[in-house]
Amino acid sequence: MTKLFLSLHVIAAVLAIGPVTVVASMFPKALRRAHAAPGDREAYAALRLLHRICRVYAGVGIAVPVFGFATASSLGVLGSAWLIVSILLTAAAAAVLVLLILPAQSRALATVPEAAPEPEAGTEASVHRAAGRLALLTGVFNLLWATVTVLMIIRPGSTTGA
Repeated sequence: MTKLFLSLHVIAAVLAIGPVTVVASMFPKALRRAHAAPGDREAYAALRLLHRICRVYAGVGIAVPVFGFATASSLGVLGSAWLIVSILLTAAAAAVLVLLILPAQSRALATVPEAAPEPEAGTEASVHRAAGRLALLTGVFNLLWATVTVLMIIRPGSTTGA
């Protein structure tokens, strides 16, 4: 059963977290593009699609810790320091995504005009700041997941041999 849980955990991580890291990283550039071409329906649609993918895969991503806990339980490593740190980092990554990135994407999406309006003064600087902040948050999210991945592979102090 352990191998099944581990396989499902890894598959869920690749198929759920992988797309979020890539798509969230693409969002700031798409935001700049959409604001640079007001009324460009393709740019607006791309931005909406990127945000939707982030939201959907964030929900699907709950499978990663579910299968992770099942795997850790079957291995008997729930009390291991490397796993506890991984759990905390995973919770931090989830919080960054759900509490910071997704709402910031929603706010940014709301600022993109679907039709070509008159440009407002200061809009460009505001968009640039929003895109930069999203890029920073996404970088933090990606770094947290990369750290969790390394901990899952190295497992400092583990004696399971799995």
